[in-house]
Amino acid sequence: MSDTGAVPAGPDGLLRCPWGLQAESMADYRAYHDQEWGRPVHGDDALYERICLEAFQSGLSWLTILRRRAGFRAAFADFRIKAVAEFTDEDVERLLADPGIIRNRAKIVAAINNARVARELAAGELDELIWSYAPDHADRPAPRTFADVPAITPESTALARDLKKRGFRFIGPTTAYALMQACGLVNDHLADCHVREACQPAG
Repeated sequence: MSDTGAVPAGPDGLLRCPWGLQAESMADYRAYHDQEWGRPVHGDDALYERICLEAFQSGLSWLTILRRRAGFRAAFADFRIKAVAEFTDEDVERLLADPGIIRNRAKIVAAINNARVARELAAGELDELIWSYAPDHADRPAPRTFADVPAITPESTALARDLKKRGFRFIGPTTAYALMQACGLVNDHLADCHVREACQPAG
């Protein structure tokens, strides 16, 4: 998310991170901001889905992904790792013809590859691996504006390196940090945002 302002009030009077109040997409972003972003996500399939969606978002707005999420879930078997790992070349062609998703061959192939890599991990291992890179919340002061929020961190760089070493594709330090923000490993809601306290400390 890329707004550098402080915390404004929404139409309901609640203070929110500025990106959650973008006029052209307020309802979509406000719901995602209030109900999902920064709240802890666990489970191998759930985290695999977030890895995929963050990769598909690369170079695009998050709104584009949000508005196609139902289409992605339908196209990718609800992001069940075992199911996607069985996708074939015919599935790649099917996905390239699906208007409900982002039709990018490299990202589609990466999503299938990543399911195959994740399938080889023990149950719960992907969850454990990702959450092992959650930083100590005590060392992270609450950001006052989004100028205080980094794009990458040492932890996201290390997470991306670990995932790549295991064979995951299309995840670099910036994508890894977006994953950490979205899944609650870090709490980057601004200090005065009404959602911040609802996001439990990571780790």
